[in-house]
Amino acid sequence: MSDAVSPLAQPFPALPAIAGATPRVVRAGYKDWGRCDLTYVELDEGTAVAGVFTRNVCCSSEVELGRINVAQGQARALVVNAGNSNAFTGYRGREAVEAIMDQVAAHLDAPREQVFVSSTGVIGVPLPKDKAQAGISAAFDAAPCSWEDAARTIGTTDTFAKGVTASAVIGGATVQISAIIKGSGMIAPDMATMLGYIFTDAAVSPAFLQHVLSAANTRTFSCITVDSDTSTSDTVLAFATGKAGNAPLTGFDDAGADAFAAAIEQVCRELAHLVVRDGEGAQKFIAVSVSGAVSDESARIVGLSIANSPLVKTAIAGEDANWGRVVMAVGKAGQPADRDRLSIGFGGTWAARDGQPLADYDEAPVAAHLQGQDISIEVDLGLGEGRATVWTCDLTHGYIAINADYRS
Repeated sequence: MSDAVSPLAQPFPALPAIAGATPRVVRAGYKDWGRCDLTYVELDEGTAVAGVFTRNVCCSSEVELGRINVAQGQARALVVNAGNSNAFTGYRGREAVEAIMDQVAAHLDAPREQVFVSSTGVIGVPLPKDKAQAGISAAFDAAPCSWEDAARTIGTTDTFAKGVTASAVIGGATVQISAIIKGSGMIAPDMATMLGYIFTDAAVSPAFLQHVLSAANTRTFSCITVDSDTSTSDTVLAFATGKAGNAPLTGFDDAGADAFAAAIEQVCRELAHLVVRDGEGAQKFIAVSVSGAVSDESARIVGLSIANSPLVKTAIAGEDANWGRVVMAVGKAGQPADRDRLSIGFGGTWAARDGQPLADYDEAPVAAHLQGQDISIEVDLGLGEGRATVWTCDLTHGYIAINADYRS
């Protein structure tokens, strides 16, 4: 992780232990940075799993195998390697992942398909099997650690550890959720670009867990962007150990299912916001709210066009209320829009209504708003009932500096 902390950083919360999930960290030495870089989480038998993965067609073997394994719905272990993404590494990369899966499966006397592996870091360098084997062996004997230790270990260019917790009541039983995530650059919402792991002691069927996670993803992880680039390694996995003692959730007709789904979505949204707040070089957190679209999906696409625009992002970095750049981004989105119905505002102050600048527009409150760290852009298309909010950060010189020197 970076030594310089983002000005938008949030403190790591007190995450409760999750019965049936035991994290450990060790140093495998994938990169010469003198810290732990391998996270191992052992999961009790009967743990349900669900996942969403990148749509990048040049994805890693970890993603390919994860997609296959998540379909069987059970998990016994998670391994996360930091410093090497093991993507674009051909058969050697796949062999390294399979060797990790085999080693952990043998240790746990579990099917290989119940071992999930993620890797993050430089693309195009095969994961060293000898370091992986030694690291995994050390992890088996390592002392259990905190979720904060696990979160720090999976980071790469992250500047702060990211975690979220929530709880829900299911039929009289209180279930806990603890979640960690890494992500700072190469963040764009085609699933969304990150490695995120959600752990809960709730008893949930794999099918319902997958339904809840997929729905939450659409409104959270798939609504963030830092730089419009979708990673080869993106993975978000949810693990439910079933230790809370609640009657198992199998669908929304079950008591407490709505509360559980709401808690998972809350966790996903807060995790997604933390990634944006740690955007490489970020100085400002930006919420783009679009209303009046022909559909929610159309609103999301328009919002992402605004959020991904380098001209909009640099204007916000310079604290310039250049709403003409927002007009441009709406128009290029490829979605239904009418110039003469378009309204644009910043921080709750409308700058333009119905395709025209307001005659009495006062830029002073907008200028004051843009001097803050949390920025809002509002757009109303005036066409329908569709609405969406997406989140991004500004584009600064810091982003260029980080990525120009990434491999050095």
